[in-house]
Amino acid sequence: MAAAERVLIVGAGAGLSAALARKCAAAGMEVFLAARDTAKLAGLVTETGATAVACDATSVADVEKLFTAVDAGGGVDLVVYNASGRARGPIVDLDPAAVEQAIKVTAFGGFLVAQQAAKRMAKQGHGTILFTGASAAVKGYPRSSSFAMGKFALRGLAQSLARELQPLNIHVGHIVIDGGIAKDSDPRANERGPDGLLDPNAIADTYLNLHRQPRSAWAWEIELRPWIENF
Repeated sequence: MAAAERVLIVGAGAGLSAALARKCAAAGMEVFLAARDTAKLAGLVTETGATAVACDATSVADVEKLFTAVDAGGGVDLVVYNASGRARGPIVDLDPAAVEQAIKVTAFGGFLVAQQAAKRMAKQGHGTILFTGASAAVKGYPRSSSFAMGKFALRGLAQSLARELQPLNIHVGHIVIDGGIAKDSDPRANERGPDGLLDPNAIADTYLNLHRQPRSAWAWEIELRPWIENF
């Protein structure tokens, strides 16, 4: 019997990453969750049987330790980078240190995780690396310069890696989340009406579908938005 697929979700928490963890566990996959604060993942770990690993995605040493921990049980078939940072406000008021940290979390962390994933997937001859993007990856909004810089960089990383790694049978995907993701008790849900926000479970379905795409028809980028969202 073939071994169960293994998925690593970096930047795990409530919302999209939790929905994805549940979907993967329900599909019989072994789930690993990485976050700075693993205490917040206790309920999700119990629910899904996942393994939680503490990791600062901007730390070279932490990311190496994360993948070493995953290596202990075998390879990794799917890696999802879901971490991001943002320093809000007009450019004249932004703290440069906060902007630097936001870009490191959103983009540099994505590079570090992808580098470790690619090393392993190249050896095993297959794998999928998915990056969570945002509207800011394709259009910069006012008072959100740090987020735009980070997400633009992450999209560039994904596009470059898609071209570099596809010949190695490694599927790289970038998902543009163009709209708000529904959360419990979110007042915007009532304001926008039915399907006014993206359902995290529906997004998770798309991630799994990307992972399972036949390589004769791989997509490197998909945009997801509520049907009422302007674009």
